[in-house]
Amino acid sequence: MIEQFRKELQIGSWVLIAVFALAGLWLIQNMDHMNSIGNQSDTVSFSGTGTVLAKPDVAVAELAISVEGTTADRAQSDANEKSQTVVKYLKDAGISEDDIRTSSYSIYPMYDYIDGRSRIRGYQVTQSLTVKIRDLEKANEILDGVVGAGVNQVNNFQFTIDDPEQLKAEAREKAIVNAKAKAKALRDDLDIDLGRIVGFTESTGSVPTPYYRMSADGIGGGGGAPELPTGQNEIEITVTLTYQIR
Repeated sequence: MIEQFRKELQIGSWVLIAVFALAGLWLIQNMDHMNSIGNQSDTVSFSGTGTVLAKPDVAVAELAISVEGTTADRAQSDANEKSQTVVKYLKDAGISEDDIRTSSYSIYPMYDYIDGRSRIRGYQVTQSLTVKIRDLEKANEILDGVVGAGVNQVNNFQFTIDDPEQLKAEAREKAIVNAKAKAKALRDDLDIDLGRIVGFTESTGSVPTPYYRMSADGIGGGGGAPELPTGQNEIEITVTLTYQIR
């Protein structure tokens, strides 16, 4: 019995030694990772902004066609007829079919209220089309023409950049250069030793050319094709670089 106890004690000792050995091996293997986590808690961040100006290359407009009818079928039929007329005009004006899409379509009952009671007097159907105009010299002519073709209102018309990714890349590069310059200028003032970059964030802002609203009577109530200066669009990107402090 004593001999069996000694054997069990010896086995337990070896198991305990193995556990401690494995724990020590794990600690050694993960020491660099733990140090890295600890070092990353000592960081400092610098923000930089980059701005790019560019002339717009496309105009985007929301065209609304609104029709009322005594029945839903009648209103939808009239709205569809006007919509087809507007789309035909746009295509004849050189707008690609790919640049014309329906952005919204709605049907609402209209009520009359008499003696505290309501009754449906008809229906209103509104279809909105989003249109891209790539020939900017024809933008004012097209806006004047769609009203004659049946559009009730032009909303959110603005000049913009069709593919802004290259401009964003330029603005981002400027922002990074600006942030690094701040880090270099301030590291001596802050008495810090900057290590590698361990964090990066980015936010994008843009200032499109102001949009116009246009009713069937023209912008601001006047008739005729409106004057639409394109101006310039501004793309702005702000980045934040987080440095490890050594």
